[in-house]
Amino acid sequence: MRILEVNKRTPLLTQQLLAIWEESVRATHLFLSDSEIKSIKEYVPQALSQIPYLIVAENEGGFPVAFMGIEDGRLEMLFIAPACRGDGLGKRLLQHGIENYSINKLSVNEQNPQAKGFYEHMGFEVYKRTESDEQGNPYPILYMKLD
Repeated sequence: MRILEVNKRTPLLTQQLLAIWEESVRATHLFLSDSEIKSIKEYVPQALSQIPYLIVAENEGGFPVAFMGIEDGRLEMLFIAPACRGDGLGKRLLQHGIENYSINKLSVNEQNPQAKGFYEHMGFEVYKRTESDEQGNPYPILYMKLD
């Protein structure tokens, strides 16, 4: 497994990361409907192109299997292909981000308890909660910081 910062965001890489995003969301965000996922998916390529630091984990064949986006010490996105979940890859990525990009804050959907538990296991604590997400949808968001 190789973890690298990606500066050149090609159409192929964006397509590969979008596939990881969708597979991961469908496996973990069970509170979202199919139409909501499709609607959110339209904005993901733009988010990938604009995030200051895009970190990708590649398998031995050089194929992306996970990624995270970071801005100003804040984890903005972390998605892992379902086939790679439970292998320690999320931990490796987040530790890489903490050590190399000073990640100390993040937010997570309250309705994604596995992610919340993972971040708590990694030392993050909830410091704020909102009733809705940034788009005003009725999905509570937990804001967490590194203890």
